[in-house]
Amino acid sequence: MITKRIIPCLDVRDGRVVKGTNFLGLRDVSSPVELAAYYSACGADELVFYDITASSDGRKLFTDILTEVASTVFIPLTVGGGINGVEDFDRVLKCGADKVSVNSGALKNPQLIREAAMKYGDQCVVLSIDAKRVDGSFRVFAKGGRENTGLDLIEWVKKGVSLGAGEVVLNSIDTDGVKGGFDIPMLEAVCESVNVPVIASGGAGNEAHFIELFQKIPKVDAGLAASIFHFGEVKIPDLKQKLAANGITMRMTKEQTC
Repeated sequence: MITKRIIPCLDVRDGRVVKGTNFLGLRDVSSPVELAAYYSACGADELVFYDITASSDGRKLFTDILTEVASTVFIPLTVGGGINGVEDFDRVLKCGADKVSVNSGALKNPQLIREAAMKYGDQCVVLSIDAKRVDGSFRVFAKGGRENTGLDLIEWVKKGVSLGAGEVVLNSIDTDGVKGGFDIPMLEAVCESVNVPVIASGGAGNEAHFIELFQKIPKVDAGLAASIFHFGEVKIPDLKQKLAANGITMRMTKEQTC
């Protein structure tokens, strides 16, 4: 059975980790370097680093902080924010990233997915999608959830994978930061549409939500969360123990003091 992954997410703005609700009301959390080192030591399977205002500000991702973060972790690191060309992939990978997440850049130029996959391999290209319900349909949003693209979620995820995306991160704007559980219907629709790893993001509030996620959607590969890990509401070693006790295959690490 495929091992499920637990992935903390660092949303970084102006060099600090922040967190909000439904992509709004951001508040300061901590230093990304300190948090990254903490999660690496506490048994996280991977780490995601998003420069959340790079695209909306029309600038490139902050590479100095990224380089420092990459040097502190010993787990796979996915990085996104302001990725608009193959040269951005190259720059981020040289800073120490293992995978590159593309969102708005791919919406503007879908062929970026193909170009990056051909140069670096499908496993390096992560398609990150921000989606929410609009008039009963799942729609794709850009610029940190501020702009409705009008694109149908399922059509877009199928296109992205066909172009070479090797992994999908689905961020539900409807459930982001609400802590009421992952968006099961949206995730089910995506997992049934593609045959690449899908990471669930948005809505985790407790350990039970991860159990529900993996039990209800066996095809989902990973659960991603931010605030419940940042504020110590859920400890990763405890979460993994609880998941394993519920029959969910995890990569277990030796006891950590987290």
